[in-house]
Amino acid sequence: MGTYEREPVKGMAGAMFAAVMLLTLGVFQAIQGLVAIFNDDWYVRSAHYTFDLDITTWGWIHLIIGILMAVAGWALFSGQLWAALTAMFLCFISAIDNFFFIPYYPFWSILIIALNIWVIWSLTRPGVIRD
Repeated sequence: MGTYEREPVKGMAGAMFAAVMLLTLGVFQAIQGLVAIFNDDWYVRSAHYTFDLDITTWGWIHLIIGILMAVAGWALFSGQLWAALTAMFLCFISAIDNFFFIPYYPFWSILIIALNIWVIWSLTRPGVIRD
């Protein structure tokens, strides 16, 4: 009798990476939102910024996006196409949100943007998601 060798599932590492990172990003985004909601003075307010929303408003935006990202990250473990599309859309929204938040917390916002782009890249590689 021969030996049984399993072939690795193509793209499985990319999908797992994206799922774990999306969960992590969702938690980070939610914490960022909670900080803005509970402590308005934590973030520096910039003068004459075009998108000068109240810090609490930014907090709610971050919190909602963070929760949705964490749920999408959990759903991404299923490897389904709808979960990947939802994850990519939420990463796009999160990147745009953090772009507008750069004047309030520059380094962190740029880091979150980069991680969102990395998740989108990992999900768009061939063979990552089953049809």
